Amino acid sequence: MSAPPAVPDDPAPAAARARARARRRRQLRRAAPLSRASGPDTPPQPGQRFEWANTVLGAGSLVGGLMFYAGVMHSSAYFAYFHVRASILGFGFPQMIIWSLRLVTLPVLVSLALLAVTPRLPELLVSLRVPHRVTLGMRRASRAVARQYVLFVAAGVVLMLLWQHIQPYGWAAPLLVATGLVLGQSDAANPVRPARGLWRRGFPIAAAALFLVWVIALVAGRLGTQDARSTAAHLVRRPAVVVLSVERLSLTGPGLMTETLPGMHYRYRYTGLRLILERDRRYYVLPVGWRARTDPAFVIEDDDTILVQLMPGTQPRDGTDMR
Repeated sequence: MSAPPAVPDDPAPAAARARARARRRRQLRRAAPLSRASGPDTPPQPGQRFEWANTVLGAGSLVGGLMFYAGVMHSSAYFAYFHVRASILGFGFPQMIIWSLRLVTLPVLVSLALLAVTPRLPELLVSLRVPHRVTLGMRRASRAVARQYVLFVAAGVVLMLLWQHIQPYGWAAPLLVATGLVLGQSDAANPVRPARGLWRRGFPIAAAALFLVWVIALVAGRLGTQDARSTAAHLVRRPAVVVLSVERLSLTGPGLMTETLPGMHYRYRYTGLRLILERDRRYYVLPVGWRARTDPAFVIEDDDTILVQLMPGTQPRDGTDMR
């Protein structure tokens, strides 16, 4: 006996067809945003623009803050060598940013470039058509290094205990600790249980940031002291300062000369000084034979009783240092 024909008004096939159409519509709606986003000529959406602007603003604020901090540490160390507190000079944010540019050296730029490329190194190697075995070997090596993050932290702690013996490379100790803490947050170091939560992720990241700030302070301070020593070693190249005064001033020091000018309004003339900084009509000067451990720095304030003249310092001849 043959099966009875389907009843035209049977609701089961119609419901199945309706469900299939609804399912196809949902799939099309999900695929449409992806296809629009992947198109080369599709403009960015408002949410994407906001996310991009927020990322740029956050990164710029972080870099600006670190540069300001580096400028403060560098200028403080520089002027402290000449017995002057940088806090009384009234430097603003732009001046501190300019001071921080002293840290932008070739090794620093190379290190930053390597840090920026490291997360995308596998894709870079593939684009350069590096053999797969080389790429695979580098990935295995990076995972092996990341799993040894505890050794980085331990090495940094040991160097801290040997602080007096590792100078002038003390910055290596906090840098090793920060590197170990950052590597400890990678997926390679936590293949089974990813680092999540405040204690396992937030605290190590915050600690690594503090150690990196410490590294910046150590490097900037050391560079500031080195620059100050270089300035003192070539002091005669600095602009010469001639001080004319109505009254006798208590200026004494190696290389400083005093002359009396009878019948002149400015009766006393002081030479043999070199300019370190001029700010707010105050001249911070040193005698040409200045010694860091024993001699003071002088602050000359320009007023009605004092005339300050600036002249070129001694310049090297034929590339030689004239001291």
